[in-house]
Amino acid sequence: MTLPSFANTSKQILIVDDEHEIRNLVQRYLGREGFDVVGAGDGTAMHECLRVRQPDLVIMDIRLPGPDGLSLTRELRRNSQIPIIMLTSKKEIMDRVIGLESGADDYLAKPFDLRELLARVEALLRRSEEGRTTGVNNRGVLCFSNWELDIGRRELRDNTGNETTLSAAEFDLLKVLAENANQVLNRDFLLQVTRGRPTMPFDRTIDVRIGHLRRRLSNGVTDGKQLLKTVRGAGYMLASEVTYKDLAI
Repeated sequence: MTLPSFANTSKQILIVDDEHEIRNLVQRYLGREGFDVVGAGDGTAMHECLRVRQPDLVIMDIRLPGPDGLSLTRELRRNSQIPIIMLTSKKEIMDRVIGLESGADDYLAKPFDLRELLARVEALLRRSEEGRTTGVNNRGVLCFSNWELDIGRRELRDNTGNETTLSAAEFDLLKVLAENANQVLNRDFLLQVTRGRPTMPFDRTIDVRIGHLRRRLSNGVTDGKQLLKTVRGAGYMLASEVTYKDLAI
């Protein structure tokens, strides 16, 4: 098998989907938009692509031969904050929920509009780039309870220095809540500032990520449910005093 080479001049996208027609369609469309797109039909091909070079974003189908998209997403998330868009069945709402819980940053139901896919890709890449740019200029840490949120490194650590892995979307959400501690933030606002799009009907993206963050923040010392509180009918808030530590000093 000849491994694909990613170009250095454009953003690199890896699409993992066993449907040849969809892979080709996405590769052609995003390629015309200036992206360098490589396709993989299963987990084995995905790993071969990743050994060549890390892409800037992954588009992952949930249903694949061998390890499914959920397993591969969890695997990627253990060691990386790379943005992941999950492709799910339009009829299976639980696929979307489980996909987000597995670490995907966004989801799109099949069949999808290529223009919407492009918009999701650009929004995720833009926010990922903003995070890296912020990290160069802002070496601060937000401290709350027994946790430290390192803005520059985009890391969540407990007070013993142990890191807890977050997806890019989870990090962005926790950062917004920490920056607005003890203030109730509604779902529409949280989705807009973290994902750049309004809430759709029955969209549970924020609820799923809040649940995931609560589990991450429950470490035997902190109760994540008490730290990230639900205000019924209003939204969510981080119920803690937050201090800012400037590492540049």
